[in-house]
Amino acid sequence: MKMVITRIVLKLIHFRQWLVAQLTFGLLNFLKIFPADPAIRFADRFARYIGPKFWRHKLMMTNLRNAFPEKGEAELQEIAVASWGHMGRLAAEYVFLDRLFDFDPEQAEPGRVEVSGTPIFLDLRDNPRPFIVFTAHTGNFELLPVAGKAFGLEVMVLFRPPNNPYIADKVFSFRSARMGQLVPSHAGSSFSLARRLDAGGGVGVLVDQKFRKGLSTNFFGRPVKTNPLLAKLVRQFDADVYPARCIRLPNNRFRLEIEPRIELPRDERGNLDIQGTSQVLNDKVESWVREYPEQWLWYHDRWHIKKTVTD
Repeated sequence: MKMVITRIVLKLIHFRQWLVAQLTFGLLNFLKIFPADPAIRFADRFARYIGPKFWRHKLMMTNLRNAFPEKGEAELQEIAVASWGHMGRLAAEYVFLDRLFDFDPEQAEPGRVEVSGTPIFLDLRDNPRPFIVFTAHTGNFELLPVAGKAFGLEVMVLFRPPNNPYIADKVFSFRSARMGQLVPSHAGSSFSLARRLDAGGGVGVLVDQKFRKGLSTNFFGRPVKTNPLLAKLVRQFDADVYPARCIRLPNNRFRLEIEPRIELPRDERGNLDIQGTSQVLNDKVESWVREYPEQWLWYHDRWHIKKTVTD
């Protein structure tokens, strides 16, 4: 009897996931019939309207209050609503990614996408060596690996698949066609990244995701767990590390920035400080988020406090 009930429950869960996926892709396909700019603006306005009605808005506001205790409630609410709009744009931009990315390294005049740090991209391409590019969920971060591919860089990108398997399959297919080699985040993903670095290649990672069993660090002055994977890979392969981010600009434009190689802390013997390196990554991401707070995903439970947020 228990097995029958379990099967029924699993089928209901799968049906719900399938239904959510169909509704999601139905909406995105509907947006495809419109020009990119009006569709993206509509997604922004719709998300600003519907987002604050969800429970996640309470988590967003709690995160913002903790991160910016010096800001007033009205300003925090404004950031939260703008962050919902940013997420709406992200979803719509996913549909139009091929049309949005118009950067050409050979063209002098910037189009919809401009790039800061072109010499670094070219150096990484022309002088192969182990390197790691890290970023965060700021702006349209999906454009960064697309830019790397446009420069001829072969970067293995670590990503966390969506929890919904039906959405995950579609997302993986979409990303693989545009972003180079992808490695889903799972128990064996570190070995794939290690092999790429050992062969003198590059990898890309997001470093602002929730991690329950990582190193104890700080983010916006509050304790968080941080994944030590990047620091361990740097220590093992002596890889260069480069910060990169996407900034959303007015009129549906973007600026992609790759910064110079960062110096990481080492102990008196010259060995990489894993704890210190993890904190350096958090500090860099925090500086980005402070500059454009509305362009980060505040609904994300980075501090693992979701269960403490009351209705």
